Order: sequence, then structure tokens, then C-alpha cells
Amino acid sequence: MSESGAIPLHAWLIMGVALFAVSSAGAVFEMIEDVGGLSKAAWRLQATSLVLLPGFMVQYARAEDSLKLQWKNSMHLLTASGICLALHFGTWLMSLDRTTLTHSLLFVTAHPLVIIIGLWLLRKPATKMQSIGALVGFIGAAVVVGGGASETGVSLYGDFLAFLGAVTVVGYLAIGRMVRGWMPLFLYAFPVTLVSAIALSAWAILSEGLTFNLDDMTGAFGWISVTWILYVGYLALGPGLLGHTGINAVLRWIPPLTISMMLIMEPVIGSIIGWIVGVDSIPQIWTLIGGVLMVSGLALVTFDSESEEASEPSV
Repeated sequence: MSESGAIPLHAWLIMGVALFAVSSAGAVFEMIEDVGGLSKAAWRLQATSLVLLPGFMVQYARAEDSLKLQWKNSMHLLTASGICLALHFGTWLMSLDRTTLTHSLLFVTAHPLVIIIGLWLLRKPATKMQSIGALVGFIGAAVVVGGGASETGVSLYGDFLAFLGAVTVVGYLAIGRMVRGWMPLFLYAFPVTLVSAIALSAWAILSEGLTFNLDDMTGAFGWISVTWILYVGYLALGPGLLGHTGINAVLRWIPPLTISMMLIMEPVIGSIIGWIVGVDSIPQIWTLIGGVLMVSGLALVTFDSESEEASEPSV
């Protein structure tokens, strides 16, 4: 982060673009109609791999031999991270086929609550604010699920799949946290994304009958067709590159706590985008109430977790 204390305007602009990009992904996925969720996930990761490849090649060529050796010795972690990312995207995209965009976004972004569950199960201490935030979030989730029973397009199974997406992304985030201190961005992002793309493609072939061609409905590389290339291209360049790369870039100027708190707004912004483009309807009152509680709970957990980390002495 900048030591001057003043966050430059361009940092906020980059963060705004990144937040919009990642928030828009769900709505754009919904616009790819009559294609299975796993297929859409595989297409997205395939395209993102191609976008990340040039950055990977440059960083690998410039890396010192010691870094390359350390990177190769970490391949098992990168593979595990890629599998977690594949499970995250697979379950999330499957949920979009079975519940509304708003419900899906609320549950798939609930990974801070998953982390608190993990602390409780491992009998590790969670702070008072983290526990309160988790309880508020779980109450909100119960309200969302209960209210969704009478809401068109909502299913408990779809909500559950979205929550599984939150569970599985924790592994991806945990491994990224382990290696981000020394591993350059593209040396991490490209192999992880490639592993995820391969795993999702195999999953879609087995579950949705994808074939090795460019058919715009059943082809393993159907995103290259004229029908979908603009949509998937946007997903790769927007959420995939500008979104996640932009978020990593602004860490130079904007505190992680501020970034984390802004990202909590992803389900809100994503739902609004979905309503505007017509792929989702305005949810019923119970979903709105539960959603506010969930986002508030996530904010409490995130704020306390990031504040606690920032207060720890560096070593």
C-alpha cells in the first residue's frame, strides 16, 4: 500500500472497474442460454487460461532459477488450488441453473461464514465479533431459504450448490494465501486456471455429454463459436483478467480491509446488473431481508478478520 497515506484516484477507478467486472459475471453467465452449467464453467476457464498465458510466459522467462525451482516444487499446491477452483465454478454454475441469480450470489459469496464454521469445528477461537457476524449471516441465510420457498425459480438444491461453491473456494483462497508472498501473480494464476479448465472440461464431458468440437451447444470448445465468443470473451477479459488482476493491483494503494469490504457488495451489484439486463427479477421481500442480514454478517466477519490480521506484528 502507498506509504503517503493518500490513495490516488486511479486506484479507486481500477477498483471500481474490478468490482463491476467480478459482479457482472453471474448475469453474463445467465445470458448464455441452453448450455449446461459445467460447460459454461469449462468455457470460461479455458478462455481465461488463454488470456493469462502471455503474462505467465513473460514472468516465467524473467524469473530467476531459484524461483523457478521453488515454483516447480509447489506444483502439487497449484494443482490442488486448481481442483478447488474447478469445484467452486462447477457448483456455482450448476446452482445458476437451479435457483435465482440473487440467491446464488448470496450463497456463493458466503465463504467468510464457511471459515468461521471451520474454526468452530476445529475448536479454534473465533472473536466475539466474528461469532456475532456468523450468527447474523446464518439467520439471514435461513430467512433467504425459508422465504424462497414461495419464490419463482428458487430451489433449496440450487441454494445448496451455491453454498458448496463458497465451501470449495476456501481451499483456493487458502492456497493462494500460502504462496502469494513469493510467487508472481501469473505464475500462480495461469497453472491454477489451466488445471481448473481441464478438470471442468472432463467433468462436463462426463456429466453433460460435451464432445471435442466447436458446436455452440455441445462442443467442449463451443465458446469459440460466433454465438458465444463475445460472452465468454468478456468473462475471460472482464471478471477473469480485469477483475481479479485489478483487485491484486490495487493492493499497492488500497488497504486489504477496504477491498474486502467493497467485495462484500458483489451479490448486491451482481443482482442489480441481472435485473437491468433482464436475466433475473426483483426478489421477494424475505430474500431482500435475508440478503441484508447475510451481507451484514459477512461484513462483521470480514471487518474483524482483516482488522485482526492487520494488527498482528510482521515477522
